[in-house]
Amino acid sequence: MMSGDRPKESVDEGSSSRSVATTADHHPQYSQHQQQVVPVAAAAPLSRYESQKRRDWNTFGQYLKNQTPPVSLSQCNCNHVLDFLRYLDQFGKTKVHLHGCVFFGQTDPPAPCTCPLRQAWGSLDALIGRLRAAFEEHGGSPETNPFGNGAIRVYLREVKECQAKARGIPYKKKKKKRNSNLHKAISSHEEPKVLKQSS
Repeated sequence: MMSGDRPKESVDEGSSSRSVATTADHHPQYSQHQQQVVPVAAAAPLSRYESQKRRDWNTFGQYLKNQTPPVSLSQCNCNHVLDFLRYLDQFGKTKVHLHGCVFFGQTDPPAPCTCPLRQAWGSLDALIGRLRAAFEEHGGSPETNPFGNGAIRVYLREVKECQAKARGIPYKKKKKKRNSNLHKAISSHEEPKVLKQSS
């Protein structure tokens, strides 16, 4: 009887030791897993806009460093921004017909031509918006923001009008749409008055 009881005790002790061993093995893994999960959850991925803004800011900073002599961000002005926009034209993919081209003003030319490729106006406008925000996020003052300078707005407007004429794409101003809607609203209010007078 006594000899039969001893194996059971050893089995019980073995099983208990195994349970303690497994708990000790899994507990550090669980704590390590927690430590690995928390940083990943805390670091939210950047949005597409934020990623593009960071790339644009780094590209502009590299452009300033490549100047002779190099230009620091504190020395940057609107002239550097204008030079940067013209520099980007060599990487453009938008065909802009010259005045002497037979396809000038045509939206869908039937044949290729030797006119240069440029950066589209919409791309440049969005780029300036991202760089303007990045400048202020990096400690720049809105009053001294070179990307918000009036010369930049004039340049973008000229590019817009030039590309519109060259490609035959009319850009309608929002003000005209608002005025037309206003005239419609006024005319709709005036019509009932005329009907009342006639009756």
